[in-house]
Amino acid sequence: MMPGDRGPHGWLVIDKPLGLSSSRVVDVIRRLTGTKVGHAGTLDPLATGVLPIALGEATKTTAYAMAGRKRYRFRVRWGIGRATDDREGEIVGECSLRPSREAIETILPRFTGTILQSPPPYSAIKVDGHRAYALARAHRPPALTARPVQIAALRLIAMPDRDHADCEALVGKGTYIRALSRDLGIALGTLGHVAELRRLSVGSFTEAQAISLDSVAERRHSLGASEYLLPIETALDDIPALALTAAEAARLRCGQRVTPHDIGVRAHLDRLDEGTVVSVWHDQAVIALAKIENGGLQPARVINR
Repeated sequence: MMPGDRGPHGWLVIDKPLGLSSSRVVDVIRRLTGTKVGHAGTLDPLATGVLPIALGEATKTTAYAMAGRKRYRFRVRWGIGRATDDREGEIVGECSLRPSREAIETILPRFTGTILQSPPPYSAIKVDGHRAYALARAHRPPALTARPVQIAALRLIAMPDRDHADCEALVGKGTYIRALSRDLGIALGTLGHVAELRRLSVGSFTEAQAISLDSVAERRHSLGASEYLLPIETALDDIPALALTAAEAARLRCGQRVTPHDIGVRAHLDRLDEGTVVSVWHDQAVIALAKIENGGLQPARVINR
């Protein structure tokens, strides 16, 4: 990348390898591209799969990518409870009971829909200004309050042996698969933890779009022209979109509040609630994220490219 080049803008879908943290992946891509980098949805080092990485101006849209549903495939190990609710934690309990296929399939509907879930003690949730995992490592595990999460779909895929079950889940923001595996074990009268975990999708980002870190390194000088660099707009499929004229777009880019003149755009605006965040388009590209205020558009994040 030449000096002064602001780098590529858009999204890469990384197939995160086993053993690397999400922040480590961000560091590697930042070093390769020399641009601002962020990610949409943390994956533990134990997990593999879809990790959407925002480059340049796409970092202004990460919150909307993270809000999308996520699909996971995971393997539960029955009969052993671990401090971290995954295979890396110390053993905190054992049970000889192993659930049958029928018992598992009978219990799954209880974990579908909006449920209350207590996050794992080893999580990134902040408690009195400290990360829960830091407190847990200091032998002061916090008591985390159960909170509502959404599990849109949950199914048993296979039972490779009596100790394991393979499942797939489609979940909303804030759902922990480690906690789900733990709670499934308890509900089945035994213990459980995550033995393997792979994320298949985040919102509109899918496994089919994923690229390895090695492939990013090979294309580091041509990422901007690569089919793997997805448009900034990819993360915004689930929020309302409005188009402005050239003059209106110019004012919005300068941070000014805009009231669209087009009758159709105004009618669309009137159907949306006060405070709704919309993507604002001009010339077939997103130019800003804006909030609806008193019938107009107040720019929240301007996209510069």
